[in-house]
Amino acid sequence: MHLKSLTLKGFKSFASATTLKFEPGICAVVGPNGSGKSNVVDALAWVMGEGSAKTLRGGKMQDVIFAGAGERKALGRAEVTLTIDNADGALPIDYTEVSVTRRMFRDGASEYEINGAKARLMDIQELLSDSGIGREMHIIVGQGKLAEILESRPEDRRSYIEEAAGVLKHRRRKEKAQRKLIGMQANLDRLTDLTEELGKQLKPLERQAQAAQRAATVQADLRDARLQLAGDRVVRVRAEFADAKRQAELLDEQVAVATEALEEASGQQIELEDELNEVAPQAEAAQKLWFDLSTLVERLAATLRIAEERANNAGAVARYQGQDPEDLEARANQADEEHAELVEAAEEAAEALESIREEVAERREAFDAADKEHAAQLRAIADRREGVVRLIAEEEALSRQAEASEQELSRSEDGVNESAQKLRTSRQEASEVEEKLAGFDRERTPLDEAHVRALSESQAADLRLEQLRDEQRVRERAVYTLRSRIETLNSTIPPTAEIGYDLQPLAQMISTKYDVAVAVALGAFAESQAGEVGDDLIGALEHAQRTTVFDTSGGSEAKWRMDANLPKDAAWLLDHIVAVPEVSQGLTRVLADVVLVKDFATARHLVKEDPRLRAVTPDGVMVGEGWVSAGTGSQSTVEVTSKIQAAEQELEQATQDLEELSGTLEGAKLAAEDARVTAAGA
Repeated sequence: MHLKSLTLKGFKSFASATTLKFEPGICAVVGPNGSGKSNVVDALAWVMGEGSAKTLRGGKMQDVIFAGAGERKALGRAEVTLTIDNADGALPIDYTEVSVTRRMFRDGASEYEINGAKARLMDIQELLSDSGIGREMHIIVGQGKLAEILESRPEDRRSYIEEAAGVLKHRRRKEKAQRKLIGMQANLDRLTDLTEELGKQLKPLERQAQAAQRAATVQADLRDARLQLAGDRVVRVRAEFADAKRQAELLDEQVAVATEALEEASGQQIELEDELNEVAPQAEAAQKLWFDLSTLVERLAATLRIAEERANNAGAVARYQGQDPEDLEARANQADEEHAELVEAAEEAAEALESIREEVAERREAFDAADKEHAAQLRAIADRREGVVRLIAEEEALSRQAEASEQELSRSEDGVNESAQKLRTSRQEASEVEEKLAGFDRERTPLDEAHVRALSESQAADLRLEQLRDEQRVRERAVYTLRSRIETLNSTIPPTAEIGYDLQPLAQMISTKYDVAVAVALGAFAESQAGEVGDDLIGALEHAQRTTVFDTSGGSEAKWRMDANLPKDAAWLLDHIVAVPEVSQGLTRVLADVVLVKDFATARHLVKEDPRLRAVTPDGVMVGEGWVSAGTGSQSTVEVTSKIQAAEQELEQATQDLEELSGTLEGAKLAAEDARVTAAGA
């Protein structure tokens, strides 16, 4: 796969359509400064999806459009087409030649095309990422890029190497898959919450549905009962209304009859009153006459009594000189007759008056009775009318109540229908949710298993990481301790005499694990120096502190040993010393008679058998013919140097182990991070 051509239209300095054709092999674009060579590289990066205007050496993305120059006006869009030869099938597309086009307009709109078909930036990135090229691949090395790579930190350089090796596309896919897993987990969590919430709502909804069903049944029964009661009440009211109407008609008839009777009685009363009015003067005249007659009778009686008294007293008085008694008697008789007539007339008038009074009383009683009956009939008619009006009002109220009941019933039916519809919708939604839950449960089972495995692996990785961190801290403390020990031991080494000559302590040129035994065996030679011995060295040492120097000029490694039979548990001390060849000869001469034995008894026995020898134990007890050296003292340079060398070896090994552990720890961190991401995604 190689680039075949690059076509630029309105991109930066390429105002006119320009096509660069690339032949297989190495192609170079040569030109003076400002000719637009860097614009070709920018066009390659831009068409492959670069989104940073700073990387394209601009302030904003619209700066890639030709801005005009001289008499040439600014253009409204920039377009770059990159043609790739895909004959080897490196790109995952069924074309032997792939053209990628990017187009930008002044308003900021962008278009992408693959072989002339509309595409997305993601499609282009996916297409190019499988081939190892693309916007974020390190295939374009611009100005200052090499210096940036060379001066980068190890972790940044590692990312460059991984991306150059084609790891980036896999990392992007991994991140994309992890984002999808995280999104799926979030969706799954939301679905779980929704499922739990719907599960919590199912029982209340079921209870509400049952209550709605019971309410519908109760409302139907109530509606039937109300309708029956209303119908029965309407029938009863109508019957009562018919009865009241009939009674009202009867009462009207009775009222008409009573009215006629009343009118007749009123006529009779009027007649009686007329008659009474006519008789009343006669009665009054008769009564007056009766009163007059009574008065006259009383006068006559009084006159009679007077006359009798006078008659009785006539003999005692003078002769009567008044009217004639016979005339008076005649007149008295006549008065008696008139009185009798008047009494009789008065009695007749009294009788007539009494009869008239009785008839008036009877007529008045009849009138009062007729009046009372008329008033009662009027009250009865009013009561009937009031009852009829009340019944009519009650009938209207019942009719309105029946209509209200029917409206309420209609509303109840609508509510029941709506509740039933909600119930059906809720059941349908619950069924759909249950189906989705079942599907998600089926999908979740492997995810749960993977999550459990990933969680277990994540916990194991975290535990391993923590163990490695603990071990790292232990090894860091060990390294620090060894470095401190080496510094302390170096500080205990006696300083070398300042003689202006290049000498090196003998202790630094030998190594042994029996440092105490070697230091005791060397004795004063343990603080010796090593160097080339000549006249200038002797001259330098004349005025310095006495110093023993092992001559390193022309020396060679000495292998000889004394001719002596050593027991099995004894060995020459020189065989346990590793020395540089330059000091081997002198060291052999100094320690040629020293034998390393395991204990003091063996040392004494060995020296007794061969007095030429000196025997030394690992803990520093030395035996010679007729003498023994033992006890503690200050450490010699050989001991200190041996300990320093041992500590340096331990430090080197500990440092190496620490570096290996650091690499293992980094791998464990990545593994733990991957395990956590996997667990989070699962």
